[in-house]
Amino acid sequence: MRVHAIPDVPAVVQGLKASPIFSEIPQCVAVGWSGGVDSTALLLALHACGFEVYAWHVDHAWHDASAQDARVLKAQAATWGIPFQSVRLAQTHGRNREAMAREGRYRAFQSLAEQTGIWYVALAHHADDQAETVCLRMLQGAGVMGLRGMHDVHTMYGLQLYRPLLHLSHHSMQLALQDASVSWLEDASNQDVRLKRNKIRHLLFPAMEAYGETMISFWMRWQKQAKQVANRIETACDAVVLMQDEDDVCWVAWGVWTNLALPVRVQVLQRMYALLLGVGHVLGRRHLVLIEQWRKKGGRGGLDLSKSRLSRKEGGLHLQVRAASSRF
Repeated sequence: MRVHAIPDVPAVVQGLKASPIFSEIPQCVAVGWSGGVDSTALLLALHACGFEVYAWHVDHAWHDASAQDARVLKAQAATWGIPFQSVRLAQTHGRNREAMAREGRYRAFQSLAEQTGIWYVALAHHADDQAETVCLRMLQGAGVMGLRGMHDVHTMYGLQLYRPLLHLSHHSMQLALQDASVSWLEDASNQDVRLKRNKIRHLLFPAMEAYGETMISFWMRWQKQAKQVANRIETACDAVVLMQDEDDVCWVAWGVWTNLALPVRVQVLQRMYALLLGVGHVLGRRHLVLIEQWRKKGGRGGLDLSKSRLSRKEGGLHLQVRAASSRF
């Protein structure tokens, strides 16, 4: 197949170079490419900046044409001379469809990383996505740690994830592709308001904007303030010594932990939980309330949590994975 020149998207290139993490992105990087506006803009911009890019596509099988979309993207990548790989997931159903799809997507990236040796992945999440994430987490009752939104650099399943477009809007990238005469795929699932994020995007945000507030700036103010507070909590957590016995038990001195400020105490628990069960696993609000009640009673007996058991013994707060639990 004939290789064509890759279109230039100068506005996105300029925005990419303005990212605070631009200099951290490794020379060889995979791009999570859905074929939509944002991931196409990121793929083209990274290539224009001289990066060696690989296009990784995950077909969620959410609609009948998804397999055809993957074939279209494969052909497009070939005309640009960009290596392309695709993974098709099993269909997901039910209330947790979004979470299951997200889990499947990162697992697919992990599989591709194992095959290729490329463990660096650039993702095209942007300012609109960040605003929606903060709003969604607030509706779910998240505290400041959750209201930080998505991290611009994050490690998950051994993958180093980069999000260099979090300061750019979806609209700006759409205009950039239009100016460059670049087409993109429209995912029909983005209009499905049964999905929580789409409900926020298509119903809640327009209703709030009718009162004169711009949603991106509104929620990004929350995100920036939460990030500042969260950084102080993380700094306090860094001073707490956590100990681990092989991979099954993690503990901290009881006197140290119980005298911490509540937000720091909670985050230490979350660190212990993630240390044992893997990044991305968190204790829910229900369990955190139970733990605080248990602490006030002196930590007598044990407390069964999701996939783990908390106990006080030998001067320490011990978190142990339950035998029946599976770990990453």
